Amino acid sequence: MAEFTLPKNSKVKQGQHHAAPPGAKQVRTFHVYRWDPDVGGNPRMDSYDVDVSNTPMVLDVLLKIKNEIDPTLTLRRSCREGICGSCAMNIDGGNTLACTKALADLPNGDVKIYPLPHMPVVKDLIPDLSKFYAQYASIKPWIRTQSAPPDRERLQSPEERKKLDGLYECILCACCSTACPSYWWNPDRYLGPAVLLQAYRWIIDSRDEDTGERLDDLEDPFKLYRCHTIMNCTNTCPKGLNPAQAIGEIKQLLVKRAV
Repeated sequence: MAEFTLPKNSKVKQGQHHAAPPGAKQVRTFHVYRWDPDVGGNPRMDSYDVDVSNTPMVLDVLLKIKNEIDPTLTLRRSCREGICGSCAMNIDGGNTLACTKALADLPNGDVKIYPLPHMPVVKDLIPDLSKFYAQYASIKPWIRTQSAPPDRERLQSPEERKKLDGLYECILCACCSTACPSYWWNPDRYLGPAVLLQAYRWIIDSRDEDTGERLDDLEDPFKLYRCHTIMNCTNTCPKGLNPAQAIGEIKQLLVKRAV
């Protein structure tokens, strides 16, 4: 029988419990991942009994914990409208945005909240997305042209513009990539569903004139073909997008080009 040893300081320990104040009306318990690089050691799960009577979203709960119970809790957030992607985290086993995840959509009982999985942790609920953004930059996500610029703008027909629907809405929250086992196994070489969806967004844009070079860059055993159509990316996307379909479209374009 195989035996596996976890890396040092990887086991999550039980942390502190913060009881609800007297008079709390609607109490629910949240178990939150905590790790402080200044302290080091093992991460822990702190639990908080929170009065959720005026906190409809998970982000509201986390901000209430930070503002009223434990100011040391660290997380990212910005827009509160599902636009910036800053508050992406793993909530009750699924990657999503804390600002758009309603408590009413979660099963009854305790709620466990972790940072996005399989990413280095900066602190508490903040993952290190440096490599993720570097991969995004590697696809050169802007219109690339060789022709002379027009007097005013590069035009698209309504039909050409419609091809971008389901692609441009990506907010780079990394929920899909961090839910992908292929990305877990090959994070240094596989671009992951979010970046590949963005790559297809520029490949399919009628105004872009560098399709051949973009496809050349992706024709690689690891950058693209580590995708095994597991569909975790599509299932977890908080914007309802389909990265798996975009990846399939890139593969088809490469096949058509080779025939």
